[in-house]
Amino acid sequence: MTQLPYYEDYSPGAGARTAPRARLRTDAAALDLGGRWRFRLGPTADPGEETWRTDYDDAAWDELPVPSHWVLHGDGAYGRPWYTNVRYPFPVDPPRVPTENPTGDHRRRFTVPAGGAWSEAERVLLRFDGVESAYRVWLNGAEVGVGKGSRLAQEFDVTGAVRTGENLLVVRVHQWSSASYLEDQDQWWLPGIFREVTLLARPAARLDDVWLRAEYDHATGTGRLAAEIDAPAAAYPVVLEIPELGVAHRWERAEDVGAVDVGAVRPWSAEDPRRYEAVVTAAGERAALLVGFRTVRIEGDRFTVNGRPVAFHGVNRHEIHADRGRVFDAEHARADLELMKRHNVNAIRTSHYPPHPGVLDLADELGFWVIDECDLETHGFEQAGWRDNPGDDPRWADACLDRIARTVERDKNHPSVIMWSLGNESGTGRNLAAMAAWVHGRDPGRPVHYEGDYTGDYTDVYSRMYATLEECAAIGAESGPIRFAAPAQAARLRRRPFVLCEYAHAMGNGPGALDAYEELFDRHPRLHGGFVWEWRDHGLRTRTPDGTGYFAYGGDFGEPVHDGNFVMDGLVLSDDTPSPGLAEFAAVAAPVRLAFDPGEERIVLTSRRHSADTADLRVRWEVQVDGRTAGGGEVPVKAVPPQGSAGADAPPALLSALRAADGGEVWLTITAELAEETAWAPAGHVVAAHQVDCTTAPQRGRAARPHGALPPGPARAVRPERGAGGLALGPARFDPDTGRLLRLGDAEVAGPLLELWRAPTDNDLGTAPHTYLPDDHGPEVGTEVPSWAKQWRDRGLDRLLHRTAEVRADGHRLVVRARVGAAGTSLGVDVTATYTSAGAELFLHLTAVPTGEWDCPWPRLGVRLDLPAALSGAEWFGTGPHESYPDSRRAALVGTYGAPIDDLGVRYSKPQETGHRSGTRWVRLTGPVPGLRVRAVGGSEVGFTAARHTAQELSAAAHPHELPDSAGTYLYLDAAQHGLGSRSCGPDVRPGHILWPAAYSIGLALSALPAD
Repeated sequence: MTQLPYYEDYSPGAGARTAPRARLRTDAAALDLGGRWRFRLGPTADPGEETWRTDYDDAAWDELPVPSHWVLHGDGAYGRPWYTNVRYPFPVDPPRVPTENPTGDHRRRFTVPAGGAWSEAERVLLRFDGVESAYRVWLNGAEVGVGKGSRLAQEFDVTGAVRTGENLLVVRVHQWSSASYLEDQDQWWLPGIFREVTLLARPAARLDDVWLRAEYDHATGTGRLAAEIDAPAAAYPVVLEIPELGVAHRWERAEDVGAVDVGAVRPWSAEDPRRYEAVVTAAGERAALLVGFRTVRIEGDRFTVNGRPVAFHGVNRHEIHADRGRVFDAEHARADLELMKRHNVNAIRTSHYPPHPGVLDLADELGFWVIDECDLETHGFEQAGWRDNPGDDPRWADACLDRIARTVERDKNHPSVIMWSLGNESGTGRNLAAMAAWVHGRDPGRPVHYEGDYTGDYTDVYSRMYATLEECAAIGAESGPIRFAAPAQAARLRRRPFVLCEYAHAMGNGPGALDAYEELFDRHPRLHGGFVWEWRDHGLRTRTPDGTGYFAYGGDFGEPVHDGNFVMDGLVLSDDTPSPGLAEFAAVAAPVRLAFDPGEERIVLTSRRHSADTADLRVRWEVQVDGRTAGGGEVPVKAVPPQGSAGADAPPALLSALRAADGGEVWLTITAELAEETAWAPAGHVVAAHQVDCTTAPQRGRAARPHGALPPGPARAVRPERGAGGLALGPARFDPDTGRLLRLGDAEVAGPLLELWRAPTDNDLGTAPHTYLPDDHGPEVGTEVPSWAKQWRDRGLDRLLHRTAEVRADGHRLVVRARVGAAGTSLGVDVTATYTSAGAELFLHLTAVPTGEWDCPWPRLGVRLDLPAALSGAEWFGTGPHESYPDSRRAALVGTYGAPIDDLGVRYSKPQETGHRSGTRWVRLTGPVPGLRVRAVGGSEVGFTAARHTAQELSAAAHPHELPDSAGTYLYLDAAQHGLGSRSCGPDVRPGHILWPAAYSIGLALSALPAD
């Protein structure tokens, strides 16, 4: 049998690799080998030259920074990034890879100091923290070994090869290898040495490994350290000290090492990440650790930390940066996690590999529950029915076990890590079961997670991804079928905690229904929350030939096989901008709930926290009348314990402000904000907000409450007139043939035209099976049907044509009737627009009635007005400040807001529907030319969108820079919009938020505004 080359064999690596161990901060000497390396890229795995030789001349080679990915340097000279989600970017022929295998040779000369720690070192190790994919190492011409496991630390013993003075390190990195089959992780394929390379001097009396298992007894409030120390005999005695706790414990011999009771401690949690500095001192080395005391237990079907159930409000976090790829930057990582904290994210799943250790340091410090995931995914085997899947093939057993061991051993001292995950989307099988068994034996203090264990054979928590609300409710209930599980298996699964390791796909504009999931989590204690997919878009900063910058996604680098913009699926955009979806998440996941009881005139705060009380928060109130502040102040609500509740009488000033409100809309806003600055937010940062409609009867209720005057009656109205300038009605001028508005006072206005189209969101483009369809609309539940966007295009909603049926004066009214439809279909909408005018205002009452057998929802139902491009600012009274949609409105608060028109929409990397503000009472568009004011009348509330491009222009562009030059400002006024959902990779829009065709009406009052 032909022996496979090292980069194609099944082994986890070879040569002088040492056993995995914890990442420790010690006083032993270390040499950072990062910097400028000599680099040459070849097309195949064998360059045909002995580039590792010390006398090899590399003067003609390029230079490359390390850490880095070579495809992100050289402006294409070193190849390009490649994105796939499921499919491998090479033939599936395990463990073989193509001969066309870009291979980068890296050479670095460095100097080892003479004398001191380096001369006294008994061993010298060479550590690689991350290299994609397989790599071969030589030091001073001697081969050291082979490393595999791109996101895993590897250490090589180079004691016999290193020397005092100048040394030559050569690393050959292959883009493709057998390890690539284990790393199919829905991200860019980015080869290179992308994490640190370090030379470590190891003294004779060293600490090879230290594990301090810091447990907390919540019944007594005391801590206990179970110490495990790997050190040679020369290292003893070893002393453990925790000065703050008065701990000083000495072990004379290795066999003496054991547990130490430390007395009363404050436990570590994601809300109160209290840590104590521990120092472990051996004869020749001193290690400093930050210890957090906490105990993880599964108690029945509850997942607990320190005796209390945990609710995960989490995100899946890939390591990605628009310029650096997966190269770690401490400052950026800190900003990333601080942004999470400010948006009420309390948990991270490290999808789908262990992150840079600095990320876990930050999670320990700032406070996050972490599911630490192994560097394993074999998703591409699914396309062949999981045939030859490494998760069940014994030839891959050593590689799989090596990966989980390197994950656990490196990160075992982190208190934030409360669960180990075997990997992601790797099917199931004997190797995964063996990995779980190894973890259970090595670390019984942390449960094992793996979503692919659908029947709970070898994991401790039941995990699913993208389960519908109905499925989650069935899992939380005591009976009923569970998908993928037989009845006996379902009963076993119900005895375990349930976690949605992925849900609410945050691709583009979305996700929808976050609040519906949260309500379900609250209702069923067995459901411990979940992790949104995902935290950040993976766009890579790129430029067109003319220098225009944009964020690239799959296919933008000419990849022959790719998955397009499916890599742009985060709550944060590629340029670090939080999306409206993140604001919605923050509102839904708020750690406290606020309420106002108008009958008892009390404000109530309810804590949803795990372990911290609310002493760090202050509660404030504000009363607004028709969007104008009428009063505000602080509420003296006392601190409440976790899961507790407390109320306070409404302050007299609050009640006075409510009673003083004379008509109009009255809204009470209550907020909980930080009383003092924290490590992640300033004082005054709003943690939770709640609004109460305090409008008095008979104005209460949106259906009965007019937002301004009703259209004028005949006594006050002017009559339509025909003249040389066309058709006039008060300040308005119309085209006499089409009935379309041409001018309003001094303002140029064109329209309004009925609009059903919106630029499809990524969720509109999703082709997942329909989950929610009423019995009288379309296929059965679960049927795979075309995306909403395809159905809309097939019915011509993006290319509507308008036929004016009638333009007539009827007393004081101007009536325009039209039929709207698309070529090639008999489906249509009958539209009747009735105009009246009094003073400077033009009133419009529009009705739209569908005709024909409509068999799919509409994207929107509204009208479009075309306005001058020079308009620049918007102000509105309604919901804001962010965009909102029917199934994403928890973050939308009623108030008066303002913003530049250019900032109203989100610059998604793939243009799509954006910028809709629901519940608008009035909106003003202003600028250096006459503008427009629109208010809802007759009990209507509308959603408005003001944009520089039409919905048709947005939907025709693949990237923002491909949009045409703007020709105007486009104001959409919608009676209704279709919801968002998560259908790009998850459940569809909920039934109550699907916009099925029906008769709608809308009432508007329009008036011109003077130029600024």
